[in-house]
Amino acid sequence: MWEIFVAIVLGLVEGLTEFAPVSSTGHMIIVDDFLFKSNELFGDEIANAFKIIIQLGSILAVVVLFWSRFMDLLGLKKMDSSAPAGQKKLNLLQIIVGLLPAAVLGLAFEDYIDDHLFSVKTVAIGLFIGAFLMIAADKLHPKIKTETVDQITYKQALGVGLIQCLSLWPGFSRSGSTISGGVLLGMSYRAAADFTFIMAVPIMAGATLLKVVKYWSFFTPEAMPFFIAGFISAFVFALFCIKYFLKLIEKIKLTPFAIYRIVLAIILLFIVW
Repeated sequence: MWEIFVAIVLGLVEGLTEFAPVSSTGHMIIVDDFLFKSNELFGDEIANAFKIIIQLGSILAVVVLFWSRFMDLLGLKKMDSSAPAGQKKLNLLQIIVGLLPAAVLGLAFEDYIDDHLFSVKTVAIGLFIGAFLMIAADKLHPKIKTETVDQITYKQALGVGLIQCLSLWPGFSRSGSTISGGVLLGMSYRAAADFTFIMAVPIMAGATLLKVVKYWSFFTPEAMPFFIAGFISAFVFALFCIKYFLKLIEKIKLTPFAIYRIVLAIILLFIVW
């Protein structure tokens, strides 16, 4: 039963932090590496496979919430556009443009990042620098030109994609970098958040499925209860977090999350020193 409890708690942490601009990596280090130590509990390979599964739960939550949007992007179902008359709505090519920079760099430097950048100190650095980017977005953002995700231009999509490359540094946060980048490029907070979540699905799903293949042999019947508990937990809490965050971001902006990140970074550095 303890293993199931650990799986549920880690799924909760993943679900609540994966899409909020607070770094799921930083929270996993505190909750898992320092408290539960799933690598010791399940074994290194099972623990790695488990983290893949809970990330899939978070991804599924985005797919459910943006189901109509994804069906529209794939040409399987039309949805009402919020774009002005005569203007094209968000399309698949814009998503690809936003994905390419980080996808290319991620594939090129995946091994280096895994081997050299996943430490408490590097995560703390990512938390600090990402926090200041978020504060800058709140303080320096230009006049809003893009109210909704359907009004995003190719130039903005590429700009967000380039800024997303910062999130390859552990602790920087994918949503923190892309929402900040979108706001600095003239998007509303809601438009930047919507684009972030929609764009996250293919890049996260692709990276996660590659790891599923790598760890496939460890998806054993004995491990399935832990995987299922963690998957459901991550899905449910991510569903709640995303819905709440999309309402919250327009009210409180990014600075409160940035302050939280700075506090988290200090806690991480205090733990290791």
